[in-house]
Amino acid sequence: MYTADERRYETMKYNRCGLSGLLLPALSLGLWHNFGDTGNYENMKEMCFTAFDNGITHFDLANNYGPKPGSAEENFGRILKEELGRYRDELIISTKAGYEMWEGPYGNWGSRKYLIASLDESLKRMGLDYVDIFYHHRMDPLTPLEETMGALEQIVKSGKALYAGLSNYDGETLDKAAAILSERNVPFIINQNRYNILDRAIEKNGLKETSRRLGKGIICFSPLAQGRLTDRYLNGIPEDSRVRTDGRFLHEDQVGPEQMEKIRKLNAVASKRGQTLAEMALAWLLRDGDITSVIIGASRPSQITENVKALRNTVFSETELQDIDQCVQ
Repeated sequence: MYTADERRYETMKYNRCGLSGLLLPALSLGLWHNFGDTGNYENMKEMCFTAFDNGITHFDLANNYGPKPGSAEENFGRILKEELGRYRDELIISTKAGYEMWEGPYGNWGSRKYLIASLDESLKRMGLDYVDIFYHHRMDPLTPLEETMGALEQIVKSGKALYAGLSNYDGETLDKAAAILSERNVPFIINQNRYNILDRAIEKNGLKETSRRLGKGIICFSPLAQGRLTDRYLNGIPEDSRVRTDGRFLHEDQVGPEQMEKIRKLNAVASKRGQTLAEMALAWLLRDGDITSVIIGASRPSQITENVKALRNTVFSETELQDIDQCVQ
């Protein structure tokens, strides 16, 4: 039986999520990849143990994480039942719904029917009575926003989630959604969006500014740009890389000559700071007062340990920040 490291809270930093009472670890563990049916269960367990032993209390899931959809929640539920369950009150567990989960017209997007049914199934897969945060996973251009927010209201007030979150929203839609949730006294506290040195979309679509103004937290995913902000591609595309084995999320043109020139320049800045490129990329996010937490992914426990090292130096000079910006222009 797993026993957590007694020193697990000594080095992790915890940030307040917007104006709420909830604290999240600066680094969270995402179960998007490597926790589905194609993963190794013993490795999954060790990654969860390593994360928690380093003070990572937040585990981020979604209904469709796999493959197959739902299998990441099933495997995490097994880990909870066999090992981590006795630490439930020390954990923040989040899940989402919004992408295609099952066939037919009721297994996608943002209807009340889909969101409530999906969370019920997620809770069964994980063996939980509630999740700490439930997100609508993406904006729905057809379902009335009032209906989607009404579903989040019902979910929280039924006790199936403690807090509501929104994922992949832009600033304008966030503003409208937050107003509805505020009127209904729903504890909406957090936005989840892609953000990294190479992808600054939330700075341009109003999400970052709006979250700050409304007092909502931001948790960002893909902080290492699907591995581009690591040493993985500095010397070419490995045959076992995601580009070669799974082209859905990272394409060969994203690691082409022009992109790699930018990444090599970033690597030089990191070296001057005494950090790996991955450490610097994480530190660049962790230094940002608008960012509550950064979701890291991993394929093995050692990657989690390496990522935690980014917490050692999150201070950047103005010159370093300017150099990073110039690298990616």
